[in-house]
Amino acid sequence: MITLRHLTAGYGRQPVTLPLNGVFRPGSLTAVIGANGSGKSTLLKTLAGLQPPVSGAVQLARSERRQLAFLPQQADLDRQFPLLVEDVVAMGLLRHRGVFGRFTRHHRQQVVQALGQVGMAGFAREPIGRLSGGQFQRVLFARLLVQQAPLILLDEPFTGIDAATVRLLLDLIAGWHTQQRTVIAVLHDIEMVSACFPQTLLLHPQGNAWGNTAQVLVQQHGRAAEPPVENGPVAGKRLSWGEAAL
Repeated sequence: MITLRHLTAGYGRQPVTLPLNGVFRPGSLTAVIGANGSGKSTLLKTLAGLQPPVSGAVQLARSERRQLAFLPQQADLDRQFPLLVEDVVAMGLLRHRGVFGRFTRHHRQQVVQALGQVGMAGFAREPIGRLSGGQFQRVLFARLLVQQAPLILLDEPFTGIDAATVRLLLDLIAGWHTQQRTVIAVLHDIEMVSACFPQTLLLHPQGNAWGNTAQVLVQQHGRAAEPPVENGPVAGKRLSWGEAAL
């Protein structure tokens, strides 16, 4: 469970988001949306512990943070580094075998199985520099599969990839949700958010909205006078701007 207490994300002392209060419950599936520059990626990096909050706090047990899986934007990754596909996927096993642990036959089987699940069977020995954007994203999801993390953070996972890959990766995310893993994804496609993500966090300079996706999207389009009501730890309380309970 991730609890946000008056959390403001940003860089240095410069805030990007308004303060956030609320909870990502175990097993929840949440989209983070908002205009460019609203702080979506900054918030995700703050949740992952990659940068400190400007103010407030992210409450996450140390054991949970060690089991967190984070997928950055493809633009943040260097695909010219001389790695094979199997090397990238095997990075997801570091928590299980340690930095200096032996790469066993069982580990190799896990890598091969994960590549099969994302439609990349037979690509294990392929240099990542030769892959298309969609193929590389499948490989990154294979790495997430072998991590077996209960908490998964995805930063714009569908940008610049083909429709077939999008469908496959959405199926994987739905499977994680069925397995009661917590998934938080930064997204831009509102139709996808509406169809596939039960909860949504909208970041907006005039106030955040966080809750049931249908209600938040109504709020985004200005067709509701008040933010959504949640059935969480503050049941019965109408949420004010910048507050949430999921």
